[in-house]
Amino acid sequence: LLAGAEDADGVGGDAMAVNGEEGGGKKKDRELRVGDVVLALWRPEADDWREVEIKDKKKDNTLFYVHWVDFNRRLDAWISRDRIDFETTREKLRERRERTHKWGDEFTHENHDDHEGLGEADLKEHEELTKVKNVNKIQFGRYIVETWYFSPLPREIWKQGDGVIDILYVCEFTLSFYRTKEELERHQKKLTIRHPPGDEIYRNGDVSVFEIDGEKAKIWCQNLCYIAKMFLDHKYLYYDVDPFLFYVVCECDSQGFHVVGYFSKEKESANAFNLACILTLPQHQRKGYGKFIISFSYALSRIEQKLGSPEKPLSDLGKVSYESFWARKLLLMLQEIRQRQDPEDRMVSIQELADNTSFTLADIKNTLDRLQILRYSQGSYYINVNPKIIEYHLAKCGGEGVPVDPSKIHWTPHLTSDRWFR
Repeated sequence: LLAGAEDADGVGGDAMAVNGEEGGGKKKDRELRVGDVVLALWRPEADDWREVEIKDKKKDNTLFYVHWVDFNRRLDAWISRDRIDFETTREKLRERRERTHKWGDEFTHENHDDHEGLGEADLKEHEELTKVKNVNKIQFGRYIVETWYFSPLPREIWKQGDGVIDILYVCEFTLSFYRTKEELERHQKKLTIRHPPGDEIYRNGDVSVFEIDGEKAKIWCQNLCYIAKMFLDHKYLYYDVDPFLFYVVCECDSQGFHVVGYFSKEKESANAFNLACILTLPQHQRKGYGKFIISFSYALSRIEQKLGSPEKPLSDLGKVSYESFWARKLLLMLQEIRQRQDPEDRMVSIQELADNTSFTLADIKNTLDRLQILRYSQGSYYINVNPKIIEYHLAKCGGEGVPVDPSKIHWTPHLTSDRWFR
């Protein structure tokens, strides 16, 4: 048998019952089942075969929806049968795994758990409901973007039993969804609004940030969440947007304000979270906007005179961005402290670092531990600020990203409880 749900170690038998003979001596490929694990062609130009799990298939067995075992679910896709090795055996799978383990893999990156905090039953239900993408691509402004994950779109756009939407057309200003390009073009002819439905609280050059109340612009914020779910595996906020504020980053030009990404935060967080969800749209990634969004969330925390931390779990890309941001900020601060002339001025506490950054004490300690520069000796902690170590870690953190100019923020904290009046 091929590897399936019945196989305890996730690997099939030594040889598959393949290649039965049809009339005329023509070999017949074995029928694959959902849950089977086989090898499939990952990069045709390099003859690179990878382990996949069959998630779904067409009735005529011409296309198979697969999960590439070594990769994040965002790369799940439909592939044709000619890319599948129907003669996969236990031995072939073992050789592939041993080769990956021995030599490593340039395409397999550190795996961060997108589902941290989910119970086993919840995780199983989530993966079953979202195992197959319902939209292949979206047209968003002048970009056509491949989606990564399933999104539970409004029923008038897609419902269970409908086929996969090849291209979903989205108005980049109103975030309305359309099944055809003609519908979008008719909508655009009547379009008068070319910015998000909220208050512009920041502008620096061609970068703007709008604050949008989920209660006042419910449909717009819900549609933003539907779009975000296409690129975030663990996101659950689609309908109840009332308790949240959305901070939408835009690039502005003569045509209007074009959404780049956003973060949301609770109006009143019991756990002092300063960010609930973060997304930079794929077409704008690697431009420094991820760090801009993180930096902006902490700039608001400083105005509120609070320490803040993002809500967990973070997506894999979100976690990488935050760890890089925290490390860079703290290392630059420690570098400056080390250069002070007076030894007394070179004494610093984690609380002082928190007061200067608005990072929580836990995030600071975890970052210093991860960098292996927080040491304990003779009953007290000290931070190793060896210049070579600092420079080594800074080189791995990347650049600053798009900078935030605090003087350009025009915003006051929202009064959501009577504690502000006491």
